[in-house]
Amino acid sequence: MDPRTAAHALTRIAALLELRGEDRFKVRAYAGAARAVQALDTDDLAPLLRDGTLETTPGVGPATLAVLRDLVETGDSALLDRLVEDTPEGLLEMLRIPGLGTAKIHAIHAGLGIETVQELERAARDGRLAALPRFGPKTAERILKGIAFLKASGARVLFPHAVAEAARLLAEVRRHPEVVAAEVAGSIRRRREVICDVDIVAAVRGGAATVAASVARAPGVKEAIGVGERSVRLTYVDGTRLDLHCVRPEQFAVALFRATGTPAHVQQVAERLAARGLTLAGDDVREAAGGRPVPVADEPALYALAGLAYVVPELREAAGEVEAAARGALPALLEPADVRGVLHCHSQYSDGTATIAEMADAARARGWSYLGITDHSQSASYAGGLSPEAVRRQHEEIDALNAAFADRGVAFRVLKGIEADILPCGRVDYDAATLDRFDYVIGSVHSRFGMGEAQMTERVCKALEDPHLTVLGHPTGRLLLTREPYAIDMRAVLAKAAEVGAAVELNADPHRLDLDWTLCREARALGVPIEIGPDAHAPHGLDNVHVGVGIARKGWLGPADVLNARTADEVLAFARRRREGPRAAR
Repeated sequence: MDPRTAAHALTRIAALLELRGEDRFKVRAYAGAARAVQALDTDDLAPLLRDGTLETTPGVGPATLAVLRDLVETGDSALLDRLVEDTPEGLLEMLRIPGLGTAKIHAIHAGLGIETVQELERAARDGRLAALPRFGPKTAERILKGIAFLKASGARVLFPHAVAEAARLLAEVRRHPEVVAAEVAGSIRRRREVICDVDIVAAVRGGAATVAASVARAPGVKEAIGVGERSVRLTYVDGTRLDLHCVRPEQFAVALFRATGTPAHVQQVAERLAARGLTLAGDDVREAAGGRPVPVADEPALYALAGLAYVVPELREAAGEVEAAARGALPALLEPADVRGVLHCHSQYSDGTATIAEMADAARARGWSYLGITDHSQSASYAGGLSPEAVRRQHEEIDALNAAFADRGVAFRVLKGIEADILPCGRVDYDAATLDRFDYVIGSVHSRFGMGEAQMTERVCKALEDPHLTVLGHPTGRLLLTREPYAIDMRAVLAKAAEVGAAVELNADPHRLDLDWTLCREARALGVPIEIGPDAHAPHGLDNVHVGVGIARKGWLGPADVLNARTADEVLAFARRRREGPRAAR
């Protein structure tokens, strides 16, 4: 382990401790140790650890020495892993905002409960941020400038943030008196996980270039490229970027198609049109012989002209969808209404903010018939993991709540789940007797992310051999824009899940969206059920399911492929069969 890498880990620990509001002396200890290690004249800390030099280095104390030993011996820090896992993902994203330090992020989180950049921007605009102690209007303005810089520098944003920005810009475009129709296109319409720009197609009366120029002169536009053309690229003062494409009403369907699919998808459809004597010419379809325009009422009509079944926007990635459309073999995709309940949620028993009853009421309000509570297991002490005694108390509360539902004639059930840590050795947290008490078990990796691929794959596959493990949670550990997936052979993991009859999670938290949509297709091919888990730590987190459904659709998943598109009784039967032996649960 080189000093620079070790110092970076210590610095990050210090930042995350400060973000959590830990004692400032503790924060300074890790920051000081980072400086001390960085100053060492060596390329490898291992010899200094063995001969006791690190132990006597000024600025390195017992706690920081333990971290250094961990880093040298394993290449990873269990403390850093735990701090990252225990920190709301949105706060980690805020660290990317220039000029916004950890102390201020902690104050914002503690004072306003804000956990996303989107919420932070809204609070900075509506005055709540300025009203915080030691903030004021100038601080709020600086934070807005930092967010704008982040956007303007080409940084990507998470899907929900991009959707909110797109909705605002779409409303502005639609208010233009010459605009008769407008829709969001591009990567947002394809529901990609992270977004760079907003794309909007507008059907206009009169001159398309004139309307585009008019929108470019709207308040808030900082820079406009392409003025005088029907397509303009606008950068707003808040950093948002808009690609606006204005066309005649009769061109709208073709223009929306072109602006939605990847270039490869558009090209593949164009080739199908050409094979039928038609040419895709700009935003028009024309007869190859003579060049006469062919009317296209809407996108389904365009695909029909190409001899193809309609391809929904989510699938337009040039990933086999055109070939499937030609064969009539596109799957019937999952719809939001197909989801019957959710299985990955947290309560106040661990690191959630709401009671079980409050989470249940929120689930019922969304039309679901069951809610699975999966608080953290005992090894996750940093997240308030449940002792066996706490498990007993929680189950008593769930039993009482379900009895109350039954007495009132309410067709709703709370299921007894757990998010059990997959320990570094591959064992699922708790003993078999405790695991037997749960209706189902989600097993997740929350530590030792720095393992090599072979070791991590072996760890997860060993956990899957435990028949108590019903669902493999957030299987690659990625945090979008914050942490790369840990090294793991997911194809081997999916094959193992298929062998033993376990399900795999599509974690719907917008910061995770893990399983990746490309791997959803592979799971589907292997017959591995996918559980769409909101990983909700508060009632509003249940809405993550809608983002997860979009990713499931990108992964070609239909209702039969999704575990929580089944009834509660069917989910419980799946878990029981899983415990009975390999392959039985499918």
